[in-house]
Amino acid sequence: MAGHWRDDLRAAPTLLASMLLSTAGFGLVLPFLFIYLTKVRGLDPTWVGVAGAWIGLAGLLAAGPAGALVDRYGSRPVYVAVAVLQGVGLGGYAFVHSVWQAFAAATLAAMGGPPLIGAFDTLLASATTEAGRQRFFGLSFVVLNLGIGLGGLIGGAVADVHHPSSFQVLYLCAGGSVVAGGVVVVGLRSLGSALPVVPDAPPHGGWRAVLADRVFVRLVAVGVLLMGCAYGQLEYGFTAFSADVAKVSTRVVGWAFAANCTTIVVIQLGVLPRLEGRSRSRLLALASALLGGSWLVLALAAHRPASSLAIIAVVGCALVFALGEVVMSPIMPALTNSLAPDELRGRYNTLSSMTFGVSGVIGPLSAAPLIGNGLWGVWLALVVGAGGGACAGALTLRRRLTARQDGRESPGARETIKA
Repeated sequence: MAGHWRDDLRAAPTLLASMLLSTAGFGLVLPFLFIYLTKVRGLDPTWVGVAGAWIGLAGLLAAGPAGALVDRYGSRPVYVAVAVLQGVGLGGYAFVHSVWQAFAAATLAAMGGPPLIGAFDTLLASATTEAGRQRFFGLSFVVLNLGIGLGGLIGGAVADVHHPSSFQVLYLCAGGSVVAGGVVVVGLRSLGSALPVVPDAPPHGGWRAVLADRVFVRLVAVGVLLMGCAYGQLEYGFTAFSADVAKVSTRVVGWAFAANCTTIVVIQLGVLPRLEGRSRSRLLALASALLGGSWLVLALAAHRPASSLAIIAVVGCALVFALGEVVMSPIMPALTNSLAPDELRGRYNTLSSMTFGVSGVIGPLSAAPLIGNGLWGVWLALVVGAGGGACAGALTLRRRLTARQDGRESPGARETIKA
């Protein structure tokens, strides 16, 4: 039964607290895995890189079964389970002394990719009605960035390569925080439960039915293109270009990431009301243009490396990228859930979240070899082209969506959070 926005006071704090705890834990150690495993534990950098790529791949492999489990058992129990697995994996890094141990921890930590995102997005969808879903996804993105930012500040102050115990403390705290983020939603028994079994109901078709939805498959294809110029590139391509081509210091890179998170936290809530009632497909095209165009700003740094222009270009890229994130973050999950039937919502959200996992694979595989071998122009052409392709693909979605699915027709007035 639907409630008014004020009913949000019952469910929203718990859901947002879960998001804050999980992302703060992740933020504690986000920049340090390569440094920790190579500089502190002395592992071979090549194998550490392979272990990093395995995190993305393992997350993708686990996503399909996780989506099916969400539809069968409900999003809340699956979210709790994968949060515990990810927390154990992050905490396990504290005790890594060999390559095989690093891979074991990475396998569990990979649960924090598409499986966790898909389960949490489905849980959010079960807590909201269609009228408030887009705004609520945007709000959760603010909390996500706030958590990562706070965790990063604490982690940066604690980590010290000369004191291995500092990293052990960080990874144990990170694991505990992620587990706590999953456990706090256990009490929300009215949300994220499995749908009741209807006697003699026809089978829902599982993954075959999801893949038969051509509009959703097109949306996923747009998402893959969009992620080709998004998060994986920000983590790998942006930092590599900034260091090797722009020739700016790591401090400048840190400023850029801080500017990115701060921009999102400051403007997201103000932007959300302006997105309501507008075509989601066109907004997705705008987000694609901003994310792809951000790399053109970064390209300016190549003209005058190690200069004020280079610094402005690096920070400017992060700011334009943040604007794209602000638009994309509520739109992509809202579109996904407008297309998803209740009985397949877990699979729809998981498949959508897999585009983020693809980004984690595309980023290092494209940026590292191209920028590392001086082919940064080719890399720029690829990421800008991916943004352009996503923009074009998003525009073609409009005529395939109903006005309601596209967000141009309000599904209801104040019914936003389910009681």
